[in-house]
Amino acid sequence: MESKRTAVALGDFDGMHLAHKTVVTGADNVIIYCVNNHFTLLQKSIFEKRYPNAVFADFDTIKGMTAAEFVDEVLVRRFGAGIILCGFNFRFGKNAMWTALDLRSYLESKGVWVRILEHLDYQEQPISSSRIRQCLQNGEIEQANSMLGYPFTFESTVLHGDARGRTVGYPTANQRLPEGLIVPRYGVYESRAEVDGVLYRAFTNIGIRPSWRLEEPLCETHIFDYNGDLYGKTVRVELIKYIREEKHFSSVEKLKEQLNHDKSSII
Repeated sequence: MESKRTAVALGDFDGMHLAHKTVVTGADNVIIYCVNNHFTLLQKSIFEKRYPNAVFADFDTIKGMTAAEFVDEVLVRRFGAGIILCGFNFRFGKNAMWTALDLRSYLESKGVWVRILEHLDYQEQPISSSRIRQCLQNGEIEQANSMLGYPFTFESTVLHGDARGRTVGYPTANQRLPEGLIVPRYGVYESRAEVDGVLYRAFTNIGIRPSWRLEEPLCETHIFDYNGDLYGKTVRVELIKYIREEKHFSSVEKLKEQLNHDKSSII
């Protein structure tokens, strides 16, 4: 009886969108080898929790390898790969010289299977990280989420703010957006916030608050039906729907009126 082959999925996997998932689910107990660690769509801390079988490449070590060296030293010698899974457009090796077909050709004689996954379409166009990033920058969060296969999500520590939200009855959890993550279009979103394992309805403002002009973008989330102290906690935020652009408000009363409207549109 043939022993079970070790399966290795190759790719950038910068967000594990639906097309990525077709690669990593192509075999049982697959090792997910993230070749280029730029997590623009899903931050690394969440990626690690969702995919404990992921291995993150030391890109400085592998970037100078020829394609053959990468295959022999990393895939075969390090991982003992018997099955390789990758997308149709995967390129690797110094100067990205080899394609997925080159990989298959090279490994055939070594008895290693190479499974090449074709593109996956959404609205008759291939799903790609660049397409999802464009949707996020345009505020097309629902389309981005459909291609991701999950709500666009991030987590970070809640910071002390200026408490202006509390004065109008809408206290917010203030967070910096994680470094490297794509910054969605500025504005207000219907959202969900996870606190201590419980998911709450919420709305989130991402931007610079035109009425006060912050120097860098901030994420401010008002969590419905939550009254606890969040300072210093890690809160996970999921963006669900784009509601409106950021606005400048001439008075606190106008701001409160708009926030009431925002909340009613969600409830």
